[in-house]
Amino acid sequence: MNPSRLGLIEGDGIGHEIVPATQRVVDEAVAAVGALAVEWVPLLMGHKAIDAHGAPLSDETLNALDQVDGWILGPHDSASYSAEHRIGPPPGGLIRKRFGLFANIRPARAFAGVRSVAHDMDLVIVRENSEGLYADRNMFAGSGEFQPTPDVAMSVGVVTRLASERIAHTAFRLAQSRRKHVTIVHKANVLPLTTGLFRDACRDVGRSYPDVKVTDEHVDAMAAHLVRCGSDFDVVVTENLFGDILSDLAGELSGSLGTAASLNCSETQAMAQAAHGAAPTIAGRNRANPTALILSAAMLLRWLGEQRKEPVLGRAAGRIEGAVAATFEAGTATADLGGLASTSEFTEHVLARVRRR
Repeated sequence: MNPSRLGLIEGDGIGHEIVPATQRVVDEAVAAVGALAVEWVPLLMGHKAIDAHGAPLSDETLNALDQVDGWILGPHDSASYSAEHRIGPPPGGLIRKRFGLFANIRPARAFAGVRSVAHDMDLVIVRENSEGLYADRNMFAGSGEFQPTPDVAMSVGVVTRLASERIAHTAFRLAQSRRKHVTIVHKANVLPLTTGLFRDACRDVGRSYPDVKVTDEHVDAMAAHLVRCGSDFDVVVTENLFGDILSDLAGELSGSLGTAASLNCSETQAMAQAAHGAAPTIAGRNRANPTALILSAAMLLRWLGEQRKEPVLGRAAGRIEGAVAATFEAGTATADLGGLASTSEFTEHVLARVRRR
């Protein structure tokens, strides 16, 4: 077994609080299961990168990411960058495109002790991360948006069979380790060529997984189903825009975006990145909720363990997830969840439970 070499990028805003908290939890969990200590590679992104390198995401950081096993990415606050640094895709989008992180895996799990609309929700949204209507991802060069006159704007949405089949395999493999049910979400009744192609490609892949039940839903119906009966779903696979919207909805229904973990990955690289933003209004006040990034880091450890066939990393991930759940169940939470704990206090509670589990 080799030590894991992980990039550590604090980013902006609350990233300077939640990323160090996450690093501490990962180190504690890895030590608790007897794995080799993580070799951390601190890297710059955001305002500190602008000060040091003249860009929110420098070539130095991108080149360093080529040399690590995975990385933890804090949030970026692109809206606060000067105009010259707001041109083009934000840092997170550039990283996803540079490293071909085609799968965005977003669990939505309700925790005992956390107020939620859907108290029994436990699903995963598998979002195709490289195509669709996102202008920073779907073209070889330039933007996928056009404005031929000041009063007319158009956007190109790209769907390919290759990318659709690739994300479908990710979803079906995940379902095999869960409750063996995949729901394909599309809008083929009004977008038959693009989302119809996505639906059909996923169905074709599903035939290779006879042990997995396959259903499909229109995206508008799916939004209603998540509100009414979210516990009926296991793994949901969908295209980029639909996945972005539905995963935020599911995150709020299950408790909060503050608990919404997220992993962006390819077949060979992965990035832990919470679904929420930089929250600049509370940055530096020890009030941020580190849960989403801590759970994202657990997903990264589990992914690394599967890729490297090192179950010990999966056990470390399990310790983290169990410690977070136990902390909530014991009544400890940050202010965004109605609790009284600071960032550091919540982290200490999680660390204590990681140690003794």
